[in-house]
Amino acid sequence: MKKLTFFITFCILAICLLGCSATTVVKDKINGVSFVASRDTLQQKNIDPILNIGANAAAIMPFGFIRDKNHPQLQFNSERQWYGERYEGVKQYIELLHQNAIDVMLKPHIWIWHGEFTGDMQMNSEADWKLFENSYEEFILLYAQLAEETQTEILCIGTELFNFVDQRPEFWQQLIKNVRAIYSGKITYAENWDKVDRVPFWSDLDFIGVDAYFPVAEAQTPTVKEAIAGWIPHKKVIASLSKQNNIPVLFTEFGYRSADYAGKEPWASDRHEGAMNTKAQVNLYQALFETFWDEPWFAGGYAWKWFHDHERATATGNNRFTPQGKEAEMLLKKWYLNSVN
Repeated sequence: MKKLTFFITFCILAICLLGCSATTVVKDKINGVSFVASRDTLQQKNIDPILNIGANAAAIMPFGFIRDKNHPQLQFNSERQWYGERYEGVKQYIELLHQNAIDVMLKPHIWIWHGEFTGDMQMNSEADWKLFENSYEEFILLYAQLAEETQTEILCIGTELFNFVDQRPEFWQQLIKNVRAIYSGKITYAENWDKVDRVPFWSDLDFIGVDAYFPVAEAQTPTVKEAIAGWIPHKKVIASLSKQNNIPVLFTEFGYRSADYAGKEPWASDRHEGAMNTKAQVNLYQALFETFWDEPWFAGGYAWKWFHDHERATATGNNRFTPQGKEAEMLLKKWYLNSVN
């Protein structure tokens, strides 16, 4: 009888341990903003509005540039770039944010002239791939060194680069090792919403990074209920990825335009004239928070996007992504403050 009791107890314990190994739990949410680089040094007055909404994190984004999606040479850290887009400015931004107890995700981006999508990059030969890989690794390792020097909390090793990821997996496996060798913080990669289930190296990272522009509603002004329903199939995919890889999901970008049909193609960033629709934006934000923020496997995210000149951003009345000066800013404040209390 004692042997049977012991066996049953052992089995229950084993099942619990196996179940726990497949479940990740996040205690403290990342309540972040995606901080847009500027021409100028960052000042305390630029930080105060972030503190005011209860944000505890910010993404800082240095840029590298290529001429077109087939061009193999990446240019970065140039004096021709804005201060906040290059090494010197990134360091100053990180240091001031840290002085205000704001955690940082250092998130290098590539910009292709004329706004071509980075996920479509395709080199024309093996030689071109090698040239591009060499310059890209130099780009990432430069900022990995800065991240280590400044004790930056998270480093994102790439943003929306699916063709590169898909066609050059060996490069990425080695890049992760090289980054780990010089940087002791947490690492992620930010993949576009429609390719997030096709990244082969999630288990080697600390977060599954998602640029979360999932289509969730067709209506001109979707209700919160409609948008929550639209999240159901996407949430299943995201939750499954977290369970399979036993790491949390981080929305490396999330947000909506304050425009009509903002939930239909949330990734659309082209300029267009049209009336503001702040109700659409705030309803979509509310649905996203209700869907994800209380999930134990969800790490939080960074609202896209936040400009350093808060007064100017709130005064422009544009229908673009920033929540500044709109109903969505107050909603961010509500959720961010509540999630840390």
